[in-house]
Amino acid sequence: MEVFEAVSTVLAVRSYKDKPVPADIVRRIVQAGRLTGSSMNGQPWQFIVVENRDTLRQLGKLARSGPYIAQAALAIVVAIERTEYAVSDASRAIQSMILTAWSDGISSNWVGFLGPAEVKPLLGIPDRLDVLAILPFGFPAHALGGGKKQRKALSKVAHRERFERPFE
Repeated sequence: MEVFEAVSTVLAVRSYKDKPVPADIVRRIVQAGRLTGSSMNGQPWQFIVVENRDTLRQLGKLARSGPYIAQAALAIVVAIERTEYAVSDASRAIQSMILTAWSDGISSNWVGFLGPAEVKPLLGIPDRLDVLAILPFGFPAHALGGGKKQRKALSKVAHRERFERPFE
């Protein structure tokens, strides 16, 4: 899948088949996060890959906005250092992982933002790090909408040279 096609069609998915993600694809997803650029090459992230069914259920209970984590084949918990650019750098890594997964037919979604703290003891994450997000991954349970998205027109969000000069 071309990069622009992945960006154009990726959807947030919250329902997964009971089917494991092949190890080589899991590795590619994590590698995509690791290889993402970061400010001053700080790489202020740690990725905890969770495939244990009991742990996934516990993550689903701890993440108020993501109980569906319990049904995912795996989840990647993204923990960050407390540095100036950690949130933006790790957000870039998250998007790289989601797009890489999507290009391999694996769906995902971003759950949480800077929390929940209860995840840290469950996964042995040290106090010096914060949990930025939990990313469940799996094969989508239902046929997806063909990447149909409802987005504002380009002329409403992009400007040429100055604000309110539409980019067309």
